[in-house]
Amino acid sequence: MSRCRNQLLLALIAASLTAGQVRSQETSADGKQTDSSKIAADGTAYVTRVVPVPTTISPEAQKVLACVVSDAAAPETLEERRAHTDKWQAGAGEAAKKLYPVNTAADTIAGVPVRVVTPLSIAPEKRDRVLINLHGGGFNVDSGSLSESIPIANLTGTKVIAVLYRLAPEHPFPGGLDDAVAVYKELLKTYKSAHIGIYGTSAGAILTAEVTAKLKQLNLPLPGATGIFSGMGDFSQPGDSIALFALNGFSGHLDPPKREARSEYFAASLDARDPVLSPLYADLTGFPPTLFITSGRDLLLSGTSILHRAYLRAGVDAQLVVFEALPHAFWNNAALPESKEADQLMAAFFDKYLAK
Repeated sequence: MSRCRNQLLLALIAASLTAGQVRSQETSADGKQTDSSKIAADGTAYVTRVVPVPTTISPEAQKVLACVVSDAAAPETLEERRAHTDKWQAGAGEAAKKLYPVNTAADTIAGVPVRVVTPLSIAPEKRDRVLINLHGGGFNVDSGSLSESIPIANLTGTKVIAVLYRLAPEHPFPGGLDDAVAVYKELLKTYKSAHIGIYGTSAGAILTAEVTAKLKQLNLPLPGATGIFSGMGDFSQPGDSIALFALNGFSGHLDPPKREARSEYFAASLDARDPVLSPLYADLTGFPPTLFITSGRDLLLSGTSILHRAYLRAGVDAQLVVFEALPHAFWNNAALPESKEADQLMAAFFDKYLAK
């Protein structure tokens, strides 16, 4: 399958949190597109920019950015989306296993279905640790339980429990949150909280912050470390990047962003600034060390960086890494050099903080 085809499938199945802008073009007298900008009285920007593929990223990543995805809307039913996602995730899991050998198995914890991703061998000093993955997929599909878990299990030498939490719209917030909390509480019976890490990408990154806020609300011991990889913490208003980038960065369909990021994920009657739904408004003091990762053309670049700053204001040991130019959740393509670097950073972070 071509890289462009892979990227198109990723665009079809990644988190459906995006909204965007109406595009326009300006051309010079010789017919070439040129840079332009018009700022309306209310500050709304109408811009056209010529952005070359940067040479600051790997040749493989340059090819990803050169893939063309149509700007035309391509509606699909939820059933179609889930079918595409399941097929893609199975293939992505097999591809990841070739780079990062692991064992995978299905299980149930606290009544919640999970994938158990286990390294081929686990060092004695790591047998008392576990990682919880909360997969991405816009809260309505699973676009990461394998591709997000396999590299990390291999690189950390630590068992990863990928939670197959209930999905919207059948089970809106807090259905998936409750499932993740239930799995964590059950693991607390076997593992010390300081030896449990929680992480996720996109919707799963959002869930990671939500779970942490909920655990604090319940007065439960917090995990030893968390990872928020291309996420956000505020459903009440969109960030700037969501008006600039589609799932593939500059390529692909965008619609004008809405002032409030309402979605099928939660009921319209729920306050979008609920401190668990939108942890930006929670008391973040005492949260565990957290690694934030995003990228220059990520639609959730703003959401990730805004939440990171909130963690810093609360005194949390929070680190932010921004990869050059790449689009949303690029590490789902495990073969990219930048993906390998991102996975190494994630693994090293958990190795450091769960060892304490």
